[in-house]
Amino acid sequence: MSQEPLEVWCAGEEWCPITATATILGKKWHPVIIHRLLQGPHGFNELKRAVDGISSKVLSDSLENLEEKGLVERSVVSEKPFRVEYTLTERGTSLETVISEMRVWGEEHLAAPDQ
Repeated sequence: MSQEPLEVWCAGEEWCPITATATILGKKWHPVIIHRLLQGPHGFNELKRAVDGISSKVLSDSLENLEEKGLVERSVVSEKPFRVEYTLTERGTSLETVISEMRVWGEEHLAAPDQ
């Protein structure tokens, strides 16, 4: 099923698909959140534990932003206790290759700093 293209503004005189994609994935936590959701649906607290170092506020804002862009879907799983679950949409899932290649590149070219 094909979706309408997502309109993303980018700086410069000419629209560039690389810059536009970087606008979405360039947020610090977005690729990590997408990577975790590629593994399956997550509740908010489960996702917070899976994304090491993210605050609740930043996770909430990031999920809202990804939802607005049509990459993540939020659904209420239960009312009592209130529980929501986040899943990737078809558009979000289509980023799997990009996210996977970011990981491969990082493993090949980056190292954690010495403590």
